[in-house]
Amino acid sequence: MCSGFDPALLARIEDAGINASAPAQQRWIDGWLVRYSPGKAKRTRCIQAVASGRMTVADKLAHCLPIYAAAHLRPYVRITPFSLPEGLDDALEAAGMERVDDTRVMVAREIATVLAANAGKLQERDATDAIDAAGFVDWIGAARGASAEERRAHLDLVERSPVPHHALLLRDGAGTAVAGGQVVVEADIAGIYSVFTVESARGRGHAGAVCLALLRCAAAKGARVAYLQVDAVNTGARKVYHRLGFADGYAYHYRTPPAG
Repeated sequence: MCSGFDPALLARIEDAGINASAPAQQRWIDGWLVRYSPGKAKRTRCIQAVASGRMTVADKLAHCLPIYAAAHLRPYVRITPFSLPEGLDDALEAAGMERVDDTRVMVAREIATVLAANAGKLQERDATDAIDAAGFVDWIGAARGASAEERRAHLDLVERSPVPHHALLLRDGAGTAVAGGQVVVEADIAGIYSVFTVESARGRGHAGAVCLALLRCAAAKGARVAYLQVDAVNTGARKVYHRLGFADGYAYHYRTPPAG
């Protein structure tokens, strides 16, 4: 974990992230939350190792891996600073599982501070409109080239979520949606998800504007702290989030068996 943040706050953020990505397709197996949604995001189709349980790691995998085989999904184990049992990452590496998708959870300690520091940007941008779940999933699915199955899984996740999702689109002067995103609010914690800008409109500050609009929505619903998840190698996005006032909270990655 990175210095500067209360570990208890980061643990709450990790819990909020797990709740925000809860699919219908999941089972509890000896302390591990086994998710096997056909959706695009790995966090909805991975093992969340949240408790030690009683079995050995090898025995747990023997129970979990057939679930992914039956669902025709590649298995992933998400490794965070909170994963249990201790030494899990080393055990999976020793078992031959590959490390993939190094990710950073970035945190804004005070949403109000971020909004105040970027007040001018909020006023300069084109209009943002709230949109329902089905409309947002259709838009971002088309923009990303998601399959019909992935779109269905995304919509199912949002509509069945135990915590509310709110989506918006940013439109240019002609009324065309050029960027969008979602915010998930749980108590005083807001998670920013699915921020996306269409290729023809990139490099114009739209992603930052979407984030600010989502944070404004979250603040109106009582959120004080915000987090988001971004690939470690996505330096462009990380610069945008740093400029807004987000800082690295902690890192996570996945372990997966070799292809085939």
